[in-house]
Amino acid sequence: MTVVCDDDSDELALNRQLCFALYAASRAMTKAYQPMLKDLNITYPQYLVLMVLWEWAQKGDEAEKNKSLGALGQRLMLDSGTLTPLLKRMEQRGLVRRRRASWDERVTLVEATDSAMALKPRARTWVQQQLQLSSITRAEVVELHGDLWHFLQKLGSETAR
Repeated sequence: MTVVCDDDSDELALNRQLCFALYAASRAMTKAYQPMLKDLNITYPQYLVLMVLWEWAQKGDEAEKNKSLGALGQRLMLDSGTLTPLLKRMEQRGLVRRRRASWDERVTLVEATDSAMALKPRARTWVQQQLQLSSITRAEVVELHGDLWHFLQKLGSETAR
């Protein structure tokens, strides 16, 4: 997929490639988050895991079945081969707890520890401060967010949203 740019007629010019714009934006976003991640002593993938676990903790125990390793992988669009070592490192650091489901030992349940839950307010404050300091408005963020999810769905991502 390409983006039409007036400054170059070559279809394969880097500045015309949507894939590169998304890649560069992703790298810039990850770089922007580095001060917070360093302060929380976590990596970006660990932050993504924590955001899902914070959501789950907020819901309580009502849907324990939906708090499995498989559900986490689906939500993050990661396979278990990527997620398992990540969770193992997080467990060693005391950020997550993994346990077998009582109804099926093949199912691994994942939850945030108290230490992980203590990071949430700090992350929220940092994100809110960055939005206030940036030149992008909340409305622009919401619009871009919606456009990106729409784009993912158009690409056929069955796990989008």
